[in-house]
Amino acid sequence: MTHFTKYFSIGIINTLIHWIIFAIIISITDIPQAYANLMAFLVSVTFSFFANAKFTFKKEATSGKYTVFTSFMGMMSYLIGCFSDKLNIHPVITILTFSAISLILGFLYSKFVVFKGIE
Repeated sequence: MTHFTKYFSIGIINTLIHWIIFAIIISITDIPQAYANLMAFLVSVTFSFFANAKFTFKKEATSGKYTVFTSFMGMMSYLIGCFSDKLNIHPVITILTFSAISLILGFLYSKFVVFKGIE
C-alpha cells in the first residue's frame, strides 16, 4: 500500500471525526465557522498525526513534529473558516473545501516536511 493510500485511509476516519465535531458545534452554538472548524480540527488532527506517524510514515511521533504539523494544518483550517465566514459560505461547503485541500496539502507537508526522509 502506498503512503498516499494509507494517508487517505486514515484521512477518512479523520474526516468523519472532524465533520461530526464541526456539525455539533455549528448546530448548538453561535460560534463562527472559523472557530468551529478550528476546534474540530484540533481533535481530528491529533488522531491524524499519531495514526499517520505510526501507520503511514512509520516515524516517531515527537512533540516537535506534532507542533509543526498542527501549526501548518491549524492555520489552513482557520484561514478557510475565515474566508467562508467573510463570503457567507454554507458550513457544508466550508467543511468539504477544507477536507479536499487538507488531504492534498497535509499529505505533501507530512511527507516532505514533518516526516521527511521516508522511503
